[in-house]
Amino acid sequence: MTDESNPKPIDVSKINLELMKLKVTDMPSILEYAHTVGGFAITPTNEGQIKSHAREAMKEQTEEQLNLIFEQMKTLARQVQDIKKRVYISDLIYNVEMTFTPVIGKQYYLYELVNGKRFISLISPKEWGEKMNDHKYIAEVRLNADHTWKIIHSSIEIG
Repeated sequence: MTDESNPKPIDVSKINLELMKLKVTDMPSILEYAHTVGGFAITPTNEGQIKSHAREAMKEQTEEQLNLIFEQMKTLARQVQDIKKRVYISDLIYNVEMTFTPVIGKQYYLYELVNGKRFISLISPKEWGEKMNDHKYIAEVRLNADHTWKIIHSSIEIG
């Protein structure tokens, strides 16, 4: 351990005077370090590292926000597909010849005959049994109070 109360003498022959000339200026305000004993100490920072961390944080945050927006877009796209399907099937239903008045809240089944003619029925595909050979199941629907049709199940895919 060195005794700080007894400083060592300076060996002037070991001082690089050429290097010392580079550290002397007639404008001390441009020095990168404090030039007086009471001067403000300027501590260099690793600016690149600070910016790198900030960019990483920004990238992570924006990626998270973009993923959230993408999930919302997928939900909206599914809702658009559901509405398109609902309109399509409702249009099919309102273009069939109805031999009865549909009751609000009741479930119905939409079928298509071999000849392309469609009809709505109270009878489910399971209840038809073997008689279902001459017609194809399209959808199970329920009539809402506003006279729109809610699709419960459908064999149709809308692109």
